[in-house]
Amino acid sequence: MPDRHTVVSADCHAGADLLDYRPYLERRHHGAFDAWAAAYVNPHEDLLADAAERNWNSGLRLAELEADGIVAEVVFPNTIPPFFPSASLVAPAPTREEYELRWAGLRAHNRWLADFCAAAPGRRAGVAQILLNDVDEAVREVRRTKEAGLTGGVLLPGTPPGSGLPELHSACYDPLWAVCAELGVPVNHHAGSASPPLGEDPAARAVFMVETTWFSHRALWHLILGGAFDRHPDLRLVLTEQGTAWIPGVLDTLDHYYARLVSGDGRTDTAEAKFGAGLATSVRRRPSAYWHANCAAGASFMRPHEVPLRHRIGIDKIMWGSDYPHDEGTHPHSREALRLAYAGLPTEETAAMLGGNAARVYGFDLAFLATIAARVGPEAAEIAEPLEAVPPDATSPVFVRDAPVRAW
Repeated sequence: MPDRHTVVSADCHAGADLLDYRPYLERRHHGAFDAWAAAYVNPHEDLLADAAERNWNSGLRLAELEADGIVAEVVFPNTIPPFFPSASLVAPAPTREEYELRWAGLRAHNRWLADFCAAAPGRRAGVAQILLNDVDEAVREVRRTKEAGLTGGVLLPGTPPGSGLPELHSACYDPLWAVCAELGVPVNHHAGSASPPLGEDPAARAVFMVETTWFSHRALWHLILGGAFDRHPDLRLVLTEQGTAWIPGVLDTLDHYYARLVSGDGRTDTAEAKFGAGLATSVRRRPSAYWHANCAAGASFMRPHEVPLRHRIGIDKIMWGSDYPHDEGTHPHSREALRLAYAGLPTEETAAMLGGNAARVYGFDLAFLATIAARVGPEAAEIAEPLEAVPPDATSPVFVRDAPVRAW
C-alpha cells in the first residue's frame, strides 16, 4: 500500500463566468444571450464574491485542490448557464416556450466544461447536463459529450411533483438508460435537483434544507421499481451529496415492500395484491441487489457517524467528495475532515473510499494519479491519526459534533 492516499473528490462544482459562455453558444443565440446577460441579476452571493473565480480559474483550482491533498475531481455544475434563472441544479424544468434557449444554454456549458477538463488531462471528470423534455435530444447529447471527452457521466435532472415531466420510473426514459448503459456513462443524481418549488415564504429555505435530500433519493426507488436496471443491467446510478446514513434503512424498507408486493402478486386476498401486480416480472431481484450491482454514493464530506455503516452500504460503493468550492465543503481542511471520519480504519478501506472507487466508476487512471499523489496526497499515517481539535474556521457539516443519523 502506498505511503500517500490518492484522493479523488467525487463531488466538486465548476462553471464559466457568465459572459464567458457566449463563445460556446450557437451563433444564432448570441443576440438573445446579449439581451439576457445585460438584464440578468445574479441571485447567488458566492458567485459574486472574490472567490467566485474558483469555479473557472483552472490554475487556481488545481493549486487549491493540491494544497488540500486532492489530485482529481468529478465536476458538477455550479454557475449560471445561459438563459437560466438560477443555477441549473435547482432550476425548475423549462416550459415549452423556455426549452429551446435553456437547452442551448446547457449545451454551451457542456462545451465549456469539455475545454475546462482538457486543461487538466486525466484529473477532471466533467458531468454533462441534459434536460428530460425531449429524450431523443438528451440521448444525442449523451453521445456527443462522451465523444467530446466528458468522463463524469450525465447529470440526471429531477422530476419533482408539478414539473410536468413523466416520473423517473416511466419507460419513456428507456432510450436514455440504454445509451448510458451502452457507452458506460454513469447517471448522476445530485441533491437539490428534485425538490418542488416551495414559494417565497420565510420558512421555504428551512423546509428545503430538511426535505431536499429525500426528494433526491426518489430516483433510486423509481429506477429500481420501474425496472430500469432489469432492462439495462449495465446502467450505473450515482447519488451524490445526499448523505449515506439513510441507505441501509431505505434498502431494508424497499426489500420489505418488495417481498410483500411480490408475495401478493396474483392473489386477491391481500392488500399488497392491489399494488404489486406484475412487479415480479419487471423487477426480478430484491431492491438491495440492484443497489450493490448498479449504484454508488458520492459521499460528500462523509461524517463520522456514517462511517460505521460503511459495510452495510458497501465499501465499494462509497466515494468521498469535498464539495469544493462550496462553503459547506471541506476545503481547505480536507485532511482534517478525512482524519475525523476515517482514522483507525483499515488502510485499504480508506483508499477505496478516497479514490479507488471513484477511479473505477469515472475511469480515472489511478497509476497516473498516484504520481501526483506522491507529491501532494495526504500520508496514510496522517489520515489514520484521530483528529483532536476541529479547525476554528472550518464551515463544513462534517465537523459538527454529535450530528444525528438522518433517516433520509
